[in-house]
Amino acid sequence: MRSRPITLLLAAVAICCSSLVAPVASASTGPKVTRLVLGNSSAYQPKAQPGTTDDYHCTLLDPHVRHDSFITSSQFKPGSLEDHHAALFLVPPTIAAAARRHHQINTGWTCFGEAALPGTTLAQFLKNPFLSEWAPGHGADRLPQGTGIRLPKGSLVIIQVHYNLLVGHRPVRNTLVLDTVPANSDLEPLTINLALAPPDIPCPEGVTGPLCSEPAALANLGVRFGPDAVMQATGIERLCGEDPANPPISTTARCITKASRTGWIVRTQAHMHLLGTGFSMVLDPGTPQAKTVLSVPHYSFDDQRAYNLARPIHVVKGQPLEIICTYDPNLSTRLPLLRKTSPHLVTWGDGSTDEMCIGLAWVAPSLPRTRHRS
Repeated sequence: MRSRPITLLLAAVAICCSSLVAPVASASTGPKVTRLVLGNSSAYQPKAQPGTTDDYHCTLLDPHVRHDSFITSSQFKPGSLEDHHAALFLVPPTIAAAARRHHQINTGWTCFGEAALPGTTLAQFLKNPFLSEWAPGHGADRLPQGTGIRLPKGSLVIIQVHYNLLVGHRPVRNTLVLDTVPANSDLEPLTINLALAPPDIPCPEGVTGPLCSEPAALANLGVRFGPDAVMQATGIERLCGEDPANPPISTTARCITKASRTGWIVRTQAHMHLLGTGFSMVLDPGTPQAKTVLSVPHYSFDDQRAYNLARPIHVVKGQPLEIICTYDPNLSTRLPLLRKTSPHLVTWGDGSTDEMCIGLAWVAPSLPRTRHRS
């Protein structure tokens, strides 16, 4: 059983932008909303790494925040079908100067896996707040009423975009829209926790090939994305109590994490790649007190979204939280994109033909005064 705690953060990084600031009409009783529209000054041409069909590129956007604020909504607008998914992070004022210095000599860089901002250590970078994750089907990321994510004065925003070059090779220009309100608004500040589980999905039944074993699949992962990708995949195995040399080969990935803070879960989301078919997140699994936080029995990569909970769920630091992802390896023989690749055992990895199992939970320290129903 996968039982050891795991709380990992997927990182990102950097280039800059043009920005537009516009007021947004709001209810007379609510705080003034300012809309920030951020975009790259030029299109980016995705470039696959040797032996891969994927590119992870990081961009730094400057929202020119002059006052402490809260983000109440974010929306990543993909510029082309090559956009496989995107993650948004905050660069706090303490390291914003280093980010700007780097931007003067660089226009963004490749950032597979966990990528530290140049000039900072990975440990420093992983302390940065995670804002949201976009994937196909995900529209505006409107946070529950009465909540927001802190956006301190002088902060920058970083976007990590995964480009899938199996789709095409067009230049892409993406846009980010943020709705913000003043920090003196009476909002509960949200933090986002990520829980991960390691997939080890067999080749479809009756299908064989040189990459249908775990050692061969990991070796191929290393060829495509380097030794750090293999370390990440095997590290997740260890943190979930598995032996990386002999993990359970299964169409299900699961792991029990422990809540890192006490508060109220008000929003959740699941993320997998193209083989994903189902997802669940459960508090106190296997006990009479077990409570389902999120259930997506018919997961679709093309229809991913976050869910604001109608009834926030109280969570206590250290409380067990399990995520379970289910996959269908036969989709690799049915989906046109996946038929372009050789049969392979599927592990955790950054590529479109690899897999992930991620559960996200937005936690408020206190119960919000008002609730937004999804």
